[in-house]
Amino acid sequence: MNRVFVLSPANCNGVRAQWLLRKNSRSDLAQRLSSPGAPLGEVFSFLSALYFRGKLAYAQAFCRPPFDCPGILIITPSAGLVPHDTLIRLPNLRRFARVPIHVNNQVYYSSLRRTAKKLASGSGPDCEVVLLGSLASRKYLEILSPIFGSRLVVPAEFVGRGDMSRGGLLLRYVRENRELNYIDGTILTASRMNRFSAKQQTRESLTAGFGGDVLTRSQTAKGRTLRGGTYGESQTTKRG
Repeated sequence: MNRVFVLSPANCNGVRAQWLLRKNSRSDLAQRLSSPGAPLGEVFSFLSALYFRGKLAYAQAFCRPPFDCPGILIITPSAGLVPHDTLIRLPNLRRFARVPIHVNNQVYYSSLRRTAKKLASGSGPDCEVVLLGSLASRKYLEILSPIFGSRLVVPAEFVGRGDMSRGGLLLRYVRENRELNYIDGTILTASRMNRFSAKQQTRESLTAGFGGDVLTRSQTAKGRTLRGGTYGESQTTKRG
């Protein structure tokens, strides 16, 4: 079966990114980013170190793309899916740094959807698309699942692992020349949406029961804490 890989991006706002973006940077990579450019995969490997390096090495070892279709594409904040060997320059990296990777950001969302649809059409119905990235957030699976359907798969071994653990795991599988086990990505998306729906129903029930004020867990521990109201002696802000 044909197989292409989609890799989640590196952090374009971290310390390593600032090293490349600062004026008069003397590193070889920074010089090449000024002119004539450097491959996107190399740049993101530098920014993310072990995790991205593992993803790229694994994808290079096991991709089997259809004819005239890139085998490895990287999710970018502002340009959607970009082949890993595409040359980028400093202005591209600066644009990446300005765009948050979030489903509610229109630039990120629309560019990823547009390029994912192009990949879905160009890769054909019998090509698997393997996502190497976070499975716990909405920012990848929620956008890609409706486009690729059951063709979108993810490594089963990624579930419950952190980034550094995943990076080491990928490099070990490359050394041993064996592939991970893949599972249908739409299953994870459906499971997440069901949990979100249940959480929303619980929230609405609490809101109705307390006249619009939602009690936090700390009420049971401390007695009288309320978010968004005046019930009790203190107020807390709970992150979603």
